[in-house]
Amino acid sequence: MDFIKVNPQYEKHIALIELNRPKELNALNRQLMLEIRDALRELDEDDNVRVIILTGGQKVFAAGADIKQMADATAIDMLNIDQFSTWDQIKKTRKPIIAAVSGFALGGGCELAMTCDMIMASETARFGQPEIKIGTMPGAGGTQRLTRAVGKAMAMELVLTGKFISAQEALAAGLINRIVPVELLLDETLKLAREIAKQSPIAIKLAKEAVNNAFNSTLDEGLVFERKNFYLTFASQDQKEGMAAFVEKRNPDFKGK
Repeated sequence: MDFIKVNPQYEKHIALIELNRPKELNALNRQLMLEIRDALRELDEDDNVRVIILTGGQKVFAAGADIKQMADATAIDMLNIDQFSTWDQIKKTRKPIIAAVSGFALGGGCELAMTCDMIMASETARFGQPEIKIGTMPGAGGTQRLTRAVGKAMAMELVLTGKFISAQEALAAGLINRIVPVELLLDETLKLAREIAKQSPIAIKLAKEAVNNAFNSTLDEGLVFERKNFYLTFASQDQKEGMAAFVEKRNPDFKGK
């Protein structure tokens, strides 16, 4: 891996992916996204991994896409290279992904964070979709996920002006989970990851799938989907262990089976 660092056992059941193009402020070129795709595939198949953290470090998350790669491209070039196909793996990953964002998360960087399941942000975090300022628009989900997260009015303002918002504004709008000091970002993200990692891996996957389905269905369709996944948990040993532990007043020992 040239542009990311991967630690599949950063902690027990927790993997860490760190973007690693510091001179380019972690600009998302195609190779970096291919590396993220491949890493997520491997971690999703690794039974020892239950939660994945994605970060860019304390200074910057990702300042956007690598404009140099795209500046001279034609519409047909973009179509042929299928610019955003590498992003699909993030959406397909069944295990929870937590973005730990410090500094700029702009353009593709903001889209990358929003593609994750949760966002922890430092006090220095700044979010935005400034593509309009270079004559284009978001293309990796910015107009869709941002609107679902913060509502039409704010999304429209951010997309059409290219302005940035602070971590405090992002929290108030519902874009992120919480704000922590820069030096505590990874520690606090790990606390959240640990809380998730100690739960049943099977139930976590099914619950994540059900929450995400809420954005793609009507309420009635979503309820049917939720019930299906709820019933499916009763086919697992984890469900039997979890309920037995509750009755016996002890901590459950989930095995992911």
